Amino acid sequence: MLQDKGDTAQYISSCLQLAILLEASVHKPGNVSRMRDFSTTRYEHFLASAVAVEPSFRLAAQRGLWVVKSQRSFDEISIGEIIKGAVCRIKYWQKGGNTMLGTTFLLCPIAVAAGVTLAEGKKLSNSQLRKNLKQIVESTTSQDSVAAFNAIKMAEPGGLFGKAPKLDVYDPNSQRRIMEENITLYDIFRISAPYDSISKEWVENYRITFEIGLPYFAETLRKTRSLNMATTLTFLRILSAVPDTLISRKAGSAKAEEISQAAARILRKGLQKPTGRKQLANLDMKLRQNSNQYNPGTTADIIAAVLAINILKGYRP
Repeated sequence: MLQDKGDTAQYISSCLQLAILLEASVHKPGNVSRMRDFSTTRYEHFLASAVAVEPSFRLAAQRGLWVVKSQRSFDEISIGEIIKGAVCRIKYWQKGGNTMLGTTFLLCPIAVAAGVTLAEGKKLSNSQLRKNLKQIVESTTSQDSVAAFNAIKMAEPGGLFGKAPKLDVYDPNSQRRIMEENITLYDIFRISAPYDSISKEWVENYRITFEIGLPYFAETLRKTRSLNMATTLTFLRILSAVPDTLISRKAGSAKAEEISQAAARILRKGLQKPTGRKQLANLDMKLRQNSNQYNPGTTADIIAAVLAINILKGYRP
């Protein structure tokens, strides 16, 4: 039983940490898992990241509780600074590079939304979480934008805004423009949403997470009674429906679409049959070519969000 604000924030943080650990552990083609590593990024780097990020998730949850209890404005949450702090801690505690920038951008608002929902005395339902997520992301500020840009540069990802038509994170003039023109983080994500699914989740109220991932995961878990199988199949389902934007940025949209079609073929075949499992193994090998150039990392980030919502709502492995 949760007794006070500290317990509630710790509960939320623990749920999100568990989601990261489970997501990193399950086999997802083209990604690091307990069974497969990259040459420079290994499974233990994700475990270290899950431990490192705990204070930031707890702070995010506390801010959600604080907004309600103190009757403060959502624009005072400083979600950008929370994200930057998380990225800083993750970088300090492991040497595997960018392990979970996208996951951090998805889960920090979820932590705040969970805090708001529980402070309001409501259940952690999909509708309540989405309602609060919408308020949180739409209330961001230009200061959040600057903090987020610094977080991205610190993480050195495969180009979240690296080829942006404007407000490129690597352009030294971008931060000046953000402050002068009062451009919020939500505004920036509206710009990047067409070519980045993490941004699109913010702008579309986590549509992929709630409308594709969550129902498919719940139904598949009910049928298979296997967390590993349900997670892998949900990964394939999302990948088949939404071409991975990390692949698009690295290898082009045609390659991303080709990989989505391969995921769809595996789903049609099913993983219960040897032919389906062989197709999955072949896809995994293909995605690891050219130094993991075809890594569907954005899809993995969204899987972490799917697991986080399930765990917040009471799922236990």
